[in-house]
This record gives sequence, C-alpha cells and structure tokens, in this order.
Amino acid sequence: MLDYFALGLLVFVGLVLFYGIIVLHDIPYEIAVHRKHPHQDAIHATGWVSLFTLHALWPFLWIWAMAYREDRGWGFGDGKSVQSHVLRLEQQVLQLQTRLEQLETRSPGTEPPARPHGEGI
Repeated sequence: MLDYFALGLLVFVGLVLFYGIIVLHDIPYEIAVHRKHPHQDAIHATGWVSLFTLHALWPFLWIWAMAYREDRGWGFGDGKSVQSHVLRLEQQVLQLQTRLEQLETRSPGTEPPARPHGEGI
C-alpha cells in the first residue's frame, strides 16, 4: 500500500513540476499581453525557446516585456514633456507660417524690416 502512495506522490509531483515550468515560462508573455506590448508573439515564441535552453533567455524576456507600457511607450517619462515640446513646435510652425504669408503679400521692391541686433533667422 505504501508503494502505491509513493508512486502516486511521485507522479503528482512530476506533473506539478512539468506544468509549473510551463506556467513559469509564460509569465513574460502574460505581462506583455497585459501591457499591450507590440511584440507579444515574439515574446511568447521566445518563451517556448527558453524552455529548451533551460530558461537561460527568461530574464531577458522579463525585461523585454516590462520595458513597454501602453501609456508611455518605450520611454521612461510621463509623456508630459513630449507633449509640451510638441505644442511649442506647433506654435513655432504657426509663427513661421504667418511670417511667410506676410513676406509673400509684401510688394516686390520694398525693403525688409530691420531686425534687432542678435536676432537670427
């Protein structure tokens, strides 16, 4: 009777280890799905390859999956500095467009206005 219990316990532990390793290798893929990572399929495939390399690639998969977030992309900031930079560039483009319109409407033969010292183009 004790032999059958030991055999059952051995089979149970073997199955738990087998499925535990499969679940463990899938953690980076689940992180990638949660974060809506653009390389989800590549992370999942590399996770399976990592099974055959005794999980040598697994730490790199973890880093790869954690490096991306949907709200900030690959960056490390909150995205506000990028937005303010874009707004500033849009304002500069508008200023240049109005200046170009002024230059185009000016009659040919008139002198351009004098610039203050130190102001460049």
